[in-house]
Amino acid sequence: MTSQSILFQQRLKSNAESVEAMLAGLLSAGLQAGEIARPERLLAAVRHGALNGGKRLRPFLVIEAAALFGEGPASSAVRVGAALECVHCYSLVHDDLPAMDDDDLRRGQPTVHVAYDEATAILAGDTLLTLAFDIIAAPETVLTDRIKTELVLALARAAGIGGMAGGQALDLAAEKNAPGEAGIVTLQAMKTGALIRFACEAGAIVADADAEARGLLRRYGETVGLAFQLADDLLDLTADAQTMGKATGKDMARGKGTLVALKGQDWAERRLNELAAEAETLLAPFGERAGILVETARFVANRRS
Repeated sequence: MTSQSILFQQRLKSNAESVEAMLAGLLSAGLQAGEIARPERLLAAVRHGALNGGKRLRPFLVIEAAALFGEGPASSAVRVGAALECVHCYSLVHDDLPAMDDDDLRRGQPTVHVAYDEATAILAGDTLLTLAFDIIAAPETVLTDRIKTELVLALARAAGIGGMAGGQALDLAAEKNAPGEAGIVTLQAMKTGALIRFACEAGAIVADADAEARGLLRRYGETVGLAFQLADDLLDLTADAQTMGKATGKDMARGKGTLVALKGQDWAERRLNELAAEAETLLAPFGERAGILVETARFVANRRS
């Protein structure tokens, strides 16, 4: 293991701990200004869906992309990362529902609708999605109103009908009519890639970077998003449920098309290496400062869980 990869692992762990602590505080029983009550069962379900470990890769990308510019309060990047993680966790809670992907296991523990019930799981997801925008808008997020507005708009576009939610709709449709290669690429860019792309661009927005730098981080995020989903599809084929902490092989069982199914494992492994190299090229203008993000792309391409 190289010194850069060791540093990456240390930063991944420390940033995850920071985000976990932030989320735990935001999801405490204490009321915020304007709130009336926090129902105990709903709060427990929300905490079950959000405080269950995980690598916190998306907030990590926000924090490290912001740090690339050496600007912007670090606490604000953590808060924006926590907001993004709320959107991601909401999507998992809802995706696991019987009407969607119907999963019983997530990160090695019962999914929210199994641990509680379906109605509570729906409300838990609603709560997390709403909380994401609360976090960005709150005065504790020390950013200008212009930057907050840019973040809210970008996150809404990444999470909505033209992004993650639309991607989930395409994913459900794919169970009945398997898409071709172009359709799979579009579906995955929306369902998985949009939030990862936002994570990287959000770091540049937090740092108030110029349009050129913001564009590079956006393209880097798109590349990492492609690699993440391709690696996920490969793991769905090759890993076991215990390693993944969730059911595997379900896409194949449902007849959903993936690039791995279309082109094979060897192609997927070569393509993952190409995507990691493409990500590194995009970061070249930032020099040594981008070392952690370069290592992140390699980690995503080579991940085993």
